[in-house]
Amino acid sequence: MSFQTNISHEVIRSSKLEEKAKELKPELFRKKIIPEHIVEVVENEEKMHGWEINNVKPASELSDEVLGKDNSLILDFGDHQVGYLSLSITPVGSPPDAPLHMRLTFGEMPVEMAESFSTYDGWISSSWLQEETIHVDVLPSELKLPRRYSFRYLKIEVLDTSPKYKVSFQHVAVETITSGDEGQVEAFVHDDEELVEIDRVSIKTLQDCMQDVFEDGPKRDRRLWLGDLRLQAMANYATFKNNDLVKRNLYQFAAVPNQNGQVSANLFVEPSLIPDDTFLFDYSLFFTTTLYDYYQATKDIETLKELWPIAYRQVEIGLERLDDKGIVQDDDSWWSFIDWHPDLNKQSPSQAILIYTLKRAILLAQELKEDTKIVELENHLEKVMEATHKYLWKDDIGFFVSGDKEQISWATQVWMVIAGVLDEAKSRELLLQVLDTQPEVEMNTPYMHHHLVEALFEVGLKKEATDWMRMYWGGMLRDGADTFWELYNPKDKTFSPYGNHLINSYCHAWSCTPTYLIRKYLN
Repeated sequence: MSFQTNISHEVIRSSKLEEKAKELKPELFRKKIIPEHIVEVVENEEKMHGWEINNVKPASELSDEVLGKDNSLILDFGDHQVGYLSLSITPVGSPPDAPLHMRLTFGEMPVEMAESFSTYDGWISSSWLQEETIHVDVLPSELKLPRRYSFRYLKIEVLDTSPKYKVSFQHVAVETITSGDEGQVEAFVHDDEELVEIDRVSIKTLQDCMQDVFEDGPKRDRRLWLGDLRLQAMANYATFKNNDLVKRNLYQFAAVPNQNGQVSANLFVEPSLIPDDTFLFDYSLFFTTTLYDYYQATKDIETLKELWPIAYRQVEIGLERLDDKGIVQDDDSWWSFIDWHPDLNKQSPSQAILIYTLKRAILLAQELKEDTKIVELENHLEKVMEATHKYLWKDDIGFFVSGDKEQISWATQVWMVIAGVLDEAKSRELLLQVLDTQPEVEMNTPYMHHHLVEALFEVGLKKEATDWMRMYWGGMLRDGADTFWELYNPKDKTFSPYGNHLINSYCHAWSCTPTYLIRKYLN
């Protein structure tokens, strides 16, 4: 995810909260993985982006491969990996009289092995494409790359040596790294093998995104986003139970708000804690709901007390966005994410998220016995709920609408159900109508599909929710996913909001939630 904003802000840094976050630095688990096969990439129009991988020979025969100028090979590590690559290079022939010049290309999907990165024409930086061009002056050599990579496939290309020698690669390995201890995860047992596999890949997705922080994607953007954190945390409570990592991330956001008290949508953590100058209406509110979820999972009252002021401030800022009628103002002066869709109007889903947050803020205030704030929040909730029914619900069509053009979208209906704007029976009726009529403004990300499935489960539509998981996340599996992706539209599998699918993240945090949904609603 990437945004540009014109917001200038002064960071109000809390050294106390920042130090608390540093104290919670996680233990990292490491494992050495070697490739399984030497493979080739071939065209197949039925496969994702038109490419698939064929096995050629076992990687144990790698040392037999001798590569000279313009030769290459592709290694398959058998599953998605996040870590540090090392390789042992040996000259073959005469003593090397010129450096080895080679290119290493890392790919999460076969398309990254097949299509040259030089063709990339997207609007976000090509520097996210995982490719290294290296000169090796002294051979033989033990080479360990300092940068962390996210990949399953590795293409090794020899750009040049000299006419007198070639090279072979005696050993190639990756040292994987994660703060997700798989020993903490209880097995999910079910008669439905597809659900078991969806659960497994969800856990792998979450694990590969668990580093010093909950990253949104280990390939791209490799930083901490609040919307991703909220969903990762829920999946984590059901699996790895690394609750201190959630706590660390909450303290990091709380430590660096802007001068208005608003938390940033995302953080950079190296070389020091730096908030981005991107602010999203929904993501700021999710600080409060993520704190609520953390408290429900841990009953850590001390953290709740310490972070409550910043959580309450996010609600205040959200309420400042309301107009005189009690509806979130919709103009060009704000950001709300909701989903990647160019035509999606975000007023009504944002209204629902404000309601969702107000309800959780009230529960937190009750835990803290903040009687004055309880009354204030309940009054605001009553006003916003009344306005939502009066101005956004259209009884004649049975849908909530959004924006001046009264747009009907999946996102609006789903979020209104999650927020509990209607009672359970009417919410069930609304979702069934959505499934039946298929509103034109659809969903493009696992992030939004998660909320649909969660809404279906919440109103008792268990079969519909399970079928949707099989269709959507099962569809990614059938299209070759080792970890679940940032973007997936079954109707348009080439979709990328960035203008080119090469830059898409194929291991992305907000797609890890089926393990949470499965373990909460199907166990």
